[in-house]
Amino acid sequence: MKLNTMLINSVVLGLAGAATVASVAFAEVREVRIASHVSKFSPLHAQSELFVAEIEKRLPGQFKFTLFPGGQLGKEKALMANVQAGSIEMINVASGVMKLDSKLGVFDLPWLFKDRAHVQRAMSAGLEDAVRAHIEEVGGVKVVGVYENGFRHVMNAKRAVSKPQDLEGMKIRISGGKFRQGVFKKIGATPQSVPWGETFTALQTGVVDGAEAATYGFYEQKHFEVAKHLSLTSHVYTPSFLLMSQTFYDSLSPEQQTVFMQTGRDITAAAYKTSAELETKYFETMKSLVTINKVDLAAFQKATASSYDDYVAKTGGDLLKYVRDTADGM
Repeated sequence: MKLNTMLINSVVLGLAGAATVASVAFAEVREVRIASHVSKFSPLHAQSELFVAEIEKRLPGQFKFTLFPGGQLGKEKALMANVQAGSIEMINVASGVMKLDSKLGVFDLPWLFKDRAHVQRAMSAGLEDAVRAHIEEVGGVKVVGVYENGFRHVMNAKRAVSKPQDLEGMKIRISGGKFRQGVFKKIGATPQSVPWGETFTALQTGVVDGAEAATYGFYEQKHFEVAKHLSLTSHVYTPSFLLMSQTFYDSLSPEQQTVFMQTGRDITAAAYKTSAELETKYFETMKSLVTINKVDLAAFQKATASSYDDYVAKTGGDLLKYVRDTADGM
């Protein structure tokens, strides 16, 4: 009798083990789309690639990622709406996030950061965590990573821009929220709303005189063919945001949730490094194709200083503390 009982237990355990192996072997591979409004030349695309490679190392065989750069699944506004609705798993976007809430307009303030090192000091000191929490609260999404879209400059077809007066009367294609629009108005430019993909033609035909964008944007769209003046204004620094729908996050196992969120943080240093390398590469390519000039930074800062008063009056300005406290390097 004891022998039969042992035999039965052995068979039961064997069947249970076989069932576990089968469930692992035939577990469904999850399809994950990561969409962006910008092209494969962008740091955003490189960041998504870094993220995917690391997840595939940490959770092998559990997910199949497909990247959709260049607005294949919609422009930035549509991508934001879709990730909020849960109809797409992940997106990597930039200026569109600032439109969620006026507080996030801090990244539209002019000359907020001295350089990339200042950005990283502020983010590490608490700015990133504060921004993550605010986006999740007002946007209803999970913030997987906060990286870099880049410093923005002005390229135009008329003249070199070295002081605020040089922009007076110019029609400049601008993205971003109300604070960025206001900055350009303060220095006499006329902000224009033109779809990014149509900006080349707008420059070519004179619908706009210039555009402001990150370096890769000018490079990928070949604006250097129709606008020969690239002025290194560095007027705005725009982060990039790797976002996940709350619906997709909730569908993951606790282990997968932890790995996704931790991986998003772990690749931050590599993401900044890659962004810097891409910027250098594109500048090197364009410097023989356009005239590149530096600007009178102090004059621009003086002309736009009241933008900070407007922002603080509207939002309280608590996010600015992280920026100001880290302005000087250690």
